Amino acid sequence: MKKEAILHIPMSEYAHSLSETRILFRLRAAKGDLTACTFYYGDRACRQNPVAYTPMNMSRTYSDSLFDWWEVEFDTLYRRICYYFELDDGCEKTLYYADLFTDTLAPERSEVFQLPYVHRADIAKAPEWTKDAVIYNIFPDSFATGHRFISKTPSEKDWNGQVAKGKLGGTICGITENVEYLLELGINCIYINPFFVAGEYHKYDLLDYYNVDPCFGTNADFAELVSILHENGIRVIVDGVFNHCGWRFFAFEDVVKNGKNSKYADWFYRLEYPVIRPDNQDDIPSYECFAYERLMPKLNTANPEVMAYFRDVCQHWLREYKIDGWRLDVADETDNGFWRMFKKEALEVNPEAFLIGEIWVNANHWLDGSMFHSAMNYDFRKHCRDFFATGVIGAEDFSARLTNMLTRYRKNLLYAQLNLLDSHDVSRFLSLCNGDKRRLKLAVLFQMCFVGIPSVFYGDEQGLQGLLEEEYRQPMTWEGDDDLFRFYREAIMLRKENAALTRGDYRAVFADNQLFAFHRTHEENTVMVILNAGEEPAVYDGYKIEPFGYRIQR
Repeated sequence: MKKEAILHIPMSEYAHSLSETRILFRLRAAKGDLTACTFYYGDRACRQNPVAYTPMNMSRTYSDSLFDWWEVEFDTLYRRICYYFELDDGCEKTLYYADLFTDTLAPERSEVFQLPYVHRADIAKAPEWTKDAVIYNIFPDSFATGHRFISKTPSEKDWNGQVAKGKLGGTICGITENVEYLLELGINCIYINPFFVAGEYHKYDLLDYYNVDPCFGTNADFAELVSILHENGIRVIVDGVFNHCGWRFFAFEDVVKNGKNSKYADWFYRLEYPVIRPDNQDDIPSYECFAYERLMPKLNTANPEVMAYFRDVCQHWLREYKIDGWRLDVADETDNGFWRMFKKEALEVNPEAFLIGEIWVNANHWLDGSMFHSAMNYDFRKHCRDFFATGVIGAEDFSARLTNMLTRYRKNLLYAQLNLLDSHDVSRFLSLCNGDKRRLKLAVLFQMCFVGIPSVFYGDEQGLQGLLEEEYRQPMTWEGDDDLFRFYREAIMLRKENAALTRGDYRAVFADNQLFAFHRTHEENTVMVILNAGEEPAVYDGYKIEPFGYRIQR
């Protein structure tokens, strides 16, 4: 038995509550090593001694190139659980608990693994509505000025004596006038990149957190947009930039003016006096910034006054404008205490508010239930790129990478991960496919059938391409690719019509060369998805799958 590969971590993605009565336990072992794994659990607070343990057979649910993951999920009335594992490799049996391998069970219940108490408040879960969400990501400057129209003329309007800049002329009203387009596509939630008052066209250097940038419209325009979207069953998530602000933000202006005597000096990180805003964009500022970007001084979000300020911002947009959630910029560079505060205050106004962290790598640290419901799943994009777009990995490696994504978080939150193929920060996926729509379609179909929330970046459904920022943030194309639009619409409908694709368990069933098959199962509903990402026909279960073809069995 390869004991060095055995892993179980109590109170983690390896042992967590799905509800007040349902619990999931996982154990990792070397691939192909164990022939059986039995889970034993008992009531930690029972009055009899020794504890009466109940055995349950675990199932091998996931595998990658190195490991197998064994799981058991069950309902129990016990609030406090003590437990251990019996491992069997066909030649040897051993008990495993408290990081020990032994032939005998510990005499005291406190010596085995513990789930001390199932606290309702500690259950990591996302709002139920997110399981049905299909999100459309809009970069407001690039989308529309009116009904299916985008100007290529920069927009400039005065704000507090300064010029509020746009680049392509997109507006909030432009989104409102194209709600029917979103409905036609099948979208039921939009995520809007920043639209608050800011210096640059992208609006990530905020100057005013309470008002819409004049180049996009007015607060009244945004209120009307939310109202019309809600009337049409579309939810609204907005972009929150709290790690940093713009260098003309009122508090930073005061620091520049008054130096050490500014009452806002502790609102910012690592100031050197006098605080000078460098004219040359290549100069590294003498104050902490986002990625050395002089226009974006970093905020000290652990400062109580800063926390109070953004607590009000958070609640203001939820309460006054009825938004449905926040996408939170540079989430991994902001302190944990701030995010725990932010979640508490957001859910106080709207218990169904959805919080997504911008985290580009494994977000396990932030997804323990105390901070975010979701993260932007750039690993999903990376793996799809390597399998569908470029073909640098085969189906077996692709399946193994998916296993990594499915075992690193608590199960409830897997269904809330934001699965994207591209965004305002990366090249268009169709460009990564060298314009090959067959590859894009296969990736989109997988996106709509996999565990998590599909996110479509504006214009992907019309065939927009672009490798550089100016290209992938180009104006929306309304008269683009009808065939691709129809494919997106049908793939979205497939997802929305099958509970197995929104709520079902996932199992990979075949992975060889470029042929990959998996199924999703919810109650009595099973959907089998077979994808051929190769240049040659392939056969699975008697079905011939053409190059870059697929088969859906329901």
